[in-house]
Amino acid sequence: MKLKNLFATLVAACGIFLQEPLGAAVAHDASVPQLAFAARELDEALKAVGRENLRVTLLVKPVKSDPEAFEIRRLGEGQVEVTGTDATGAMYGGLEVAGRLRLGLPLLDYRCSPFIKQRGIKFNIPLDLRTPSYSDCSDAAQANIPVMWEREFWTRFLDAMARHRYNVLTLWSLHPFPSLVKVPEFPEVALDDVWRTRVKLDDKFSMAGSDMVRPAMLADYEVVKRMKIDEKIEFWRWVMQYANERGIKIYFFTWNIFTWGAEGKHGIKCNITNEITKKYFRASVREMVKTYPLLAGIGITAGEGMPAKMDSKIKEQWLWDTYGEGVRDALKAEPEREFRLIHRFHWTAQGDILNAFKDYPGPFDFSFKYSVAHMYSIPNPPFIQPLLENLAPGRKTWLTVRNDDIYTFRFGDPAYAREYVLNMPPAGKLAGFYMGPDGYTWGREFLERNPAQVPRPLVIEKQWYSFMIWGRLAYDPSLPDSHFERALAARHPTASARDLFNALQGASRVMPLITRFFWKDIDLKWYPEACWSHPKHNGFYTVRNFMEGVSMPGADVLSIRDWRARLISRKPMAQTTPLDIADALEGAAAKTFTALEALREPAKSDSELQKTVNDCEALAWLGRYYASKIRGACALALFDATNSELERNAAVRHLEDALAHWKRYAAIRDAQYVPALYNRVGYVDVIALTGRVADDIDIARNWTPGTLKNAGRGSDTEKGFHTRATPAPEEP
Repeated sequence: MKLKNLFATLVAACGIFLQEPLGAAVAHDASVPQLAFAARELDEALKAVGRENLRVTLLVKPVKSDPEAFEIRRLGEGQVEVTGTDATGAMYGGLEVAGRLRLGLPLLDYRCSPFIKQRGIKFNIPLDLRTPSYSDCSDAAQANIPVMWEREFWTRFLDAMARHRYNVLTLWSLHPFPSLVKVPEFPEVALDDVWRTRVKLDDKFSMAGSDMVRPAMLADYEVVKRMKIDEKIEFWRWVMQYANERGIKIYFFTWNIFTWGAEGKHGIKCNITNEITKKYFRASVREMVKTYPLLAGIGITAGEGMPAKMDSKIKEQWLWDTYGEGVRDALKAEPEREFRLIHRFHWTAQGDILNAFKDYPGPFDFSFKYSVAHMYSIPNPPFIQPLLENLAPGRKTWLTVRNDDIYTFRFGDPAYAREYVLNMPPAGKLAGFYMGPDGYTWGREFLERNPAQVPRPLVIEKQWYSFMIWGRLAYDPSLPDSHFERALAARHPTASARDLFNALQGASRVMPLITRFFWKDIDLKWYPEACWSHPKHNGFYTVRNFMEGVSMPGADVLSIRDWRARLISRKPMAQTTPLDIADALEGAAAKTFTALEALREPAKSDSELQKTVNDCEALAWLGRYYASKIRGACALALFDATNSELERNAAVRHLEDALAHWKRYAAIRDAQYVPALYNRVGYVDVIALTGRVADDIDIARNWTPGTLKNAGRGSDTEKGFHTRATPAPEEP
């Protein structure tokens, strides 16, 4: 006994903490949080599959040139060694072994390095009524304000990120500083407590964020959590520490210029020429960097809060004087600290940006909205090509991969995600990506009508399959479809994994097909779950809108007017036609319905599977709706050109079919989910929209031939990315 105690003392003194938890043999250095997390996951997996006799060793052998890589080696019967090039790589290797055990895969010798080095999530964070994000004028954001201050939420969220191999979390806010830091020069700005308005919100908010906090909202509020600013600081230090222990770097992104929470205090005004405001921002950035040692960086925007017609040089000078100088002030005390600045391309020129930030003391990257707002469109969006051709030597860009396509449903198509990842720019120009919505909050899920659990599940848990697909394939795009099929089998052991895979894949193909055909670039213009845009833009898209619509640049899809012109002039159809899209939508729906037949019986005893079946069925009916609507629009376009009653009658029949499909879609969706207010598209109630769907039939019946013009095609793509306006300065 004495010798045993002496040995334990010597091991501890040498800093060697190789623990073997009771019931399973996972040797690891318990002082390294990433390894401790992987060891727990391994321990659970070993017990779950009855392999307690398997010995797994987690090691770190640093290789700075190959971060987050790992190697798995079989050392003999019953022994596996996992070696990471750093702690995060070893964690991923341990998670890989745990996953293979759970999925019944063989433990073969295996080595892997991340394909995309930085794989992130974009999260518009509703911190407080007084410090909103762009998403805050919505039901989901309001419900999630108190959630953002829950340790249990962040524990589960960050654990899930690590399991899916995400290593970056970007938190987006118009002006977060009053909720996060104390600024000595401006002591009145720091906010105690967490507020939420009790005022019922509407869809009249400015899209530029200029009225995000209305006086009436401040006049009627509730305190959802009592905490002093010092407690808030301690909380966010804890979040960043926990993220660090899961290999995740946290960035805060801001739009500019907004002063919510600080407006009117100490003379601060939301004005680019206000010198007090400039000093306040510089001091706030300084304190943000100093207060949070684990904050990896800040992302900035010359955004909607700046005068639209102002010279970009003036905007960039303001950003340098505030953010650039603020970071420099903070780093004077710790010059060795790496602090990344990410500058979004948004209405200012590359050359002006680089000239303004030429003295920035650390990594400096760009960021670009890769698919604008619709990642579920085509897997090779063309919009970034001018930037890549003109990107200054040595510079890299992040991709903002926006999902403003699917908020409600469970979905997942590994083939689409894999192709999307493989089409991303080369490593020499790509810093990484972060994926997420502007029109929804990826916190807890508040759309479900009758939730089975309290508190509600996290969105990242509900949509676990799609989050897993994107994270795992960004790390290793060679991962085959069979891996995801096995994951479905492990999650739902009584169901046919092949049929579930096919149902999800078929359902997931609806959004890319319709969006590449009917292209509206930004989120407020197109919400495909409802054939809808914000009422300020258009509202519901009618059959006329479809006839007049344009296809996505780079999609190689003909619009209805282009198709009609080629058909009438008997020119060859070298591109995908609208009817091809309709057939593909019908095919996706048919694939889904066929697969669902085998899932209905096992779903009766598996509540999550039942909800997944409902989601897939809803999307399949939506696909059939869009297929019939496109066919109706094509027939009506031909009637417009030929005055043939046969074409008009065909249009009416197709649109009657579309109405029947919509009713099925709306009924399934409404049974499972509540109508909701979204910040970018307003209030969405698919049952209430049924009348608008029916109006398409009357439009066809009453159509006057010759009223659809051939001209009018445009890209309908945001023109906010200037890469050629000012040449980049030469690198020293």
